[in-house]
Amino acid sequence: MQEELEFLKNNISNSATVIVACSGGPDSMCLLSLVNSLKAKNLQIICAHVNHQIRSESQMEAEMLQEYCKQNAIVFELLEINDYLTQNFTEDDAHRRRYKFFRELQKKYHAEYLLTAHHGDDLIETILMRITRGSNLNGYMGIKRITENNDYKTLRPLLTTTKEKIIKYNKENNIPYTIDASNANLKYTRNRYRHNILPFLKKEDPKIHLKYLKFSEELKEYDNFVTAYIKDKDFIVDNSIVINKIINESLFIKRKTIELLIKEIQKQDYFDISDKQMQAIIKLITNNNKSIDLNNGYKCLNEYGYLKIVKKKDVNLTEVILDKDIITKYFTFYYNPPVGNNSNYCIYLLSSEIKLPLKLRPKVVGDKMVVKNLGTRKISDIFIDSKLTKDKRLDYPILVDANNKVLWVPGIKKSQFCKDKSEKYDIIIKCEAR
Repeated sequence: MQEELEFLKNNISNSATVIVACSGGPDSMCLLSLVNSLKAKNLQIICAHVNHQIRSESQMEAEMLQEYCKQNAIVFELLEINDYLTQNFTEDDAHRRRYKFFRELQKKYHAEYLLTAHHGDDLIETILMRITRGSNLNGYMGIKRITENNDYKTLRPLLTTTKEKIIKYNKENNIPYTIDASNANLKYTRNRYRHNILPFLKKEDPKIHLKYLKFSEELKEYDNFVTAYIKDKDFIVDNSIVINKIINESLFIKRKTIELLIKEIQKQDYFDISDKQMQAIIKLITNNNKSIDLNNGYKCLNEYGYLKIVKKKDVNLTEVILDKDIITKYFTFYYNPPVGNNSNYCIYLLSSEIKLPLKLRPKVVGDKMVVKNLGTRKISDIFIDSKLTKDKRLDYPILVDANNKVLWVPGIKKSQFCKDKSEKYDIIIKCEAR
């Protein structure tokens, strides 16, 4: 394990906080042991264990791991999942829960590194599975040795070794571990690759895992080049794809740009799309003011020259009385500030001409306003003319009086009830965009 140990020494800084994802199996126990041997680096090691409680051995595995951590002065963090007893277990759901737990621990301890025990055999299986089912350039890489996140790195030090060598290391160093009997069950896709295909490949070349690692890292270089090209061209601005910049690019560049947009969402939420949905998004690039539904409550829309992927909202037409300063999603409102101005971000009103109290609420169907010097306009038309996105129109605040008479679309248009500074008024309302 000398190469793997050197990787850890070269990629983890001194006095760092490190989270080790540990199931208690041979791979993660090997990794935990290697990290624990870096005494000179003065690391704080957090062992993160998830007990899915779907096997009878689960409790015993957690207790074994907790005892090992106690003996080695390693912080032990446990997540127990109870609802698999009442609902179906899926590998995708288990994966999401694990990584949500790891992310919570990373924030809790301000950890600089997350370590997982994926090894060379895992890499081969992952690449073959993705080739078989279909993926993209990023997916065909399989498992990356280093993943850069916003405030931490994910390291996978064991990708240069095999399961066989891991078992040998554990036995030579008296490292305890448990065996998950389900790893032999061929109903799981990965196990069929592991037991049927991997032995053949290893018979052809015992170091085949290094060939797959080289393949993965070479794909990463191509992917990095394409990503740099997209960023250099500013195809994505404020989490939106600029359509007129990408419209004449190749299909490959369009796909990769959309993938990068999705990757930003995945940092905060579970979100993925199928090949069919990708094709629909690409078609949407040439369909103005159209939208399509995606997974997990998301939708993709083409609006005013930008392609966006946003979370759909359940709109509650709530209202709030405006008789003091109020902070809303889009604006900070100031009620009767010392001075005002003549912009669309300020309105002067005379209370005798309207019915108090004043209220802020989203638009409802049929809303109209007598625009100062322009006549009656539908609020929906005012929104469209101002190029307000469909998503923003749902909860953009408008000012109405107690009779629901529309007085002001903040920052956009004023009604006939707005006074000039030279006229009589007794209410000033200002707003600032947030």
